[in-house]
Amino acid sequence: MHTEHRAGAPRAGHDLRHHGDAEVRDDGAGLVDLAVNVRAGTPPAWLRERIAGSLTGLAAYPDGRSARAAVAARHGLPAERVLLTAGAAEAFVLLARALRVRRPVVVHPQFTEPEAALRDAGHSVDRVLLRAADGFRLDPEAVPEDADLVVVGNPTNPTSVLHPAGAITRLARPGRTLVVDEAFMDAVPGERHALAGRTDVPGLVVLRSLTKTWGLAGLRIGYVLAAAETIEELERAQPLWPVSTPALAAAEACVSDRALAEAADAAYRVAADRAHLVAGLKEFAPDGLTVAEPAEGPFVLVGLPRAPAVRRHLRTLGFAVRRGDTFPGLDENWLRLAVRDRATVNGFLQALDRAMTLADR
Repeated sequence: MHTEHRAGAPRAGHDLRHHGDAEVRDDGAGLVDLAVNVRAGTPPAWLRERIAGSLTGLAAYPDGRSARAAVAARHGLPAERVLLTAGAAEAFVLLARALRVRRPVVVHPQFTEPEAALRDAGHSVDRVLLRAADGFRLDPEAVPEDADLVVVGNPTNPTSVLHPAGAITRLARPGRTLVVDEAFMDAVPGERHALAGRTDVPGLVVLRSLTKTWGLAGLRIGYVLAAAETIEELERAQPLWPVSTPALAAAEACVSDRALAEAADAAYRVAADRAHLVAGLKEFAPDGLTVAEPAEGPFVLVGLPRAPAVRRHLRTLGFAVRRGDTFPGLDENWLRLAVRDRATVNGFLQALDRAMTLADR
């Protein structure tokens, strides 16, 4: 693990604006999607009906009070500690634009939008790079003491590492904003090591997304949990009516008792499907494939020789996977795979066997 010193522009080789959806657009639209970390078969019918029911209210301006209160109740917080956003990505932009920081640090590999948003807002950004040799585990001592904004994902995209809550809270300092991206935490059984709802950690800002578990990437809905004064700063940076009426309806529905029970069940199913995927991937260990473990998110990071060629052959065989070289701290020999059902995984593993054979030629 080491720290890269600040720079004003992204380094060559890391396209911070590349995301998994690029793999399944245009000529990739017909591929089996293991590139995007959105749960398959979503949104469920009952959620689509709730969203559709909100359309009769489109003539009125959005009123987010009820959804905000519902999210607050879900985490046991007062409403003034909640801000609804147009997806978690908007929250990163708000943080970059609204907070006055001198030395922001992003812990990588992780989702690249936090760094991209900070750079776009004119900040110079330091990187703390977690190493494969250490299992991509967080060492709080590696974060510079004078960092006044630290961003870390948990569980982390793309490594699927779930950092202990205690390791993350060790990053908290007076005068430091600690941003924890928990976009995939509801895919972890029991939401182990979650910090959402905690009010005893100074400077803590937790981001959540409703996109991944509920299949709402096209609707854009997420939220921020933080101290009331931080929420006020971020809210002042938002445009008027930033979250649409259908998205507000979705937010309220997704924190209902029914939704929480369904998400909990889905998390256990994902864990079982992930174990099946990892077991199949380990069969390729003699060919040089490695799996970043333990994986705790709805995706798996794998390293393998000739990964770019394997990825290209997988596309010709009908499967899209996420390239890893756009994540700081990774190179072209890494791929991220979304967890899918067993039948899909079995078909993928057969295609992977063929793709690796073709790449060796």
